Amino acid sequence: MNRSLVCLALLLGCSVFAAPAAKPPASGPAPTPARLQWWQDARFGLFVHWGSVSLKGTEIGWSRSGERRGYRGPGTIIPAEVYDNLYKEFNPTQFDAAEWVRIAQAAGMKYIVFTSRHHDGFSMFDTQASDYKITSPLSPYRRDIVKQLADASHAAGLKFGLYYSQPDWHHPDAFTPDRHASYLAYLQAQVRELCTNYGRLDILWFDGLGKKAEDYGAVAVNRMARELQPHLLINNRNGLPEDFDTPEQRVGKYQDTRPWESCITICKQWAWKPDDTMKSLEECIQTLVRCAGGDGNLLFNVGPMPDGRIEPRQVDRLKEMGAWLKKNGASIYATRGGPWHPTQKFASTRQGNTVYLHVFKWETDTLELPALPRAVKSATLLGDGRATARQVGDKLTIAVDPAARQPIDTIVKLELDGSALDIPAIGFTSPVKATASNVYHTNMADHGPQEAFDGNPSTRWATDAGTKQAWIARDLEKPTSIARVKINEAVAERVRKFELQYRDGTAWKTIFTGEKIGKTFTRSFPPVTAREFRLNILEATDGPTIAEIELLEK
Repeated sequence: MNRSLVCLALLLGCSVFAAPAAKPPASGPAPTPARLQWWQDARFGLFVHWGSVSLKGTEIGWSRSGERRGYRGPGTIIPAEVYDNLYKEFNPTQFDAAEWVRIAQAAGMKYIVFTSRHHDGFSMFDTQASDYKITSPLSPYRRDIVKQLADASHAAGLKFGLYYSQPDWHHPDAFTPDRHASYLAYLQAQVRELCTNYGRLDILWFDGLGKKAEDYGAVAVNRMARELQPHLLINNRNGLPEDFDTPEQRVGKYQDTRPWESCITICKQWAWKPDDTMKSLEECIQTLVRCAGGDGNLLFNVGPMPDGRIEPRQVDRLKEMGAWLKKNGASIYATRGGPWHPTQKFASTRQGNTVYLHVFKWETDTLELPALPRAVKSATLLGDGRATARQVGDKLTIAVDPAARQPIDTIVKLELDGSALDIPAIGFTSPVKATASNVYHTNMADHGPQEAFDGNPSTRWATDAGTKQAWIARDLEKPTSIARVKINEAVAERVRKFELQYRDGTAWKTIFTGEKIGKTFTRSFPPVTAREFRLNILEATDGPTIAEIELLEK
């Protein structure tokens, strides 16, 4: 590089280095199907779980006689006869559909998905297939919520979708041996109404995980829905793959061969709960970025209050996200994930010849990454400040002036000498040897023990519901000195008693015992040299699920 070019780079707050190892093969993210293009470009949508249960502040659907459905939260069970009559008191006089739409748009969201009917069977629309609905003469409100929200969304140009639960715990014929055909006719009638009576419907979001397509009459239902709404997008929860996957309450794995969308709550509960713990702005922004960095969308859920308003503190948090997106949206909207897989420290997105590197955590003065198979022509910050990128051999080193780093996300914009979309995704994990006593849904691959040791907080080891004791072990393949452990419980505080152990011959010996783990458990101890270590969970309130276990030498 000549002297004048170096000076120019410094004046622009960037550094330029050419060192591609080889021309990249054309095998980046799979092309987006044309009818999904708007949705994938959108990246961010509003999910709304709401119904008469908001009067009680408990979870929608699951708190209805929950003890027989595996819901074990203390003090959250409402007898069916009480739950099923809440609609007679439910009068959300302050519901303003246009205001909800304005909130979504202020948050930078591009679409909305509303719960037309949840598992509890209560319809928030004027269905003719049931009397258990918001427009019932027994309801003090008697207005069609879905219609108001559809009209407001269409008027504002916001894409509109509806959630619909195939399970209906209120309906007497649902999944009964001799009357299920009657229930399927009811289900199909309601889906027909939703696809006919509310104008353009962009998304149909089913929620029937756990059964087969034939249990829901899925082939006929989906065919009918597409005939009525030819442009419709349908998720994967009707027993059929359809258009996109839906990881729940976690950021999905990096996946650029099939579209996906994580549905995640802004608080802990899907439905409104007084004083529910709300995610910090850092958690909200980094969740959105990790979704985009993994090539997925975020469907972010709020639970409105009984009077129809979205809780003011939730509105404020959404608007903070919108303010961030106004400044940094170019690195999220209409991008593809990668080229690097997201980690706890960073994520990346790409568009054209540009890579946006989102750095969450700076542990040293620089961030070192696997080199890209293209030359980096320039490195700048998306906001103000300097960045440098030096690519030598198999390493790319990024540096940013500490004064210019952002507390939540420092975004480095890398301009390449060719398309960033041709670069195959770059992962960081090597196969690990891990075992566990129990894996969710009988060794479901997505929740196996290796997921707790992959360096990715978006993946997790999970156990079956009702599991109270379990263990997960890591074979390091050679004796290693370990002096510290970090554990991240994906669903915090299910674990009530545990021990960290190492294998000594055929016996497991305990290093220390503990009680709650939570989101950020760390413990140092005198170094122990062994090949195998395990987390032995002695007591849990429900199936333990662990996002990350780090075995550290110091």
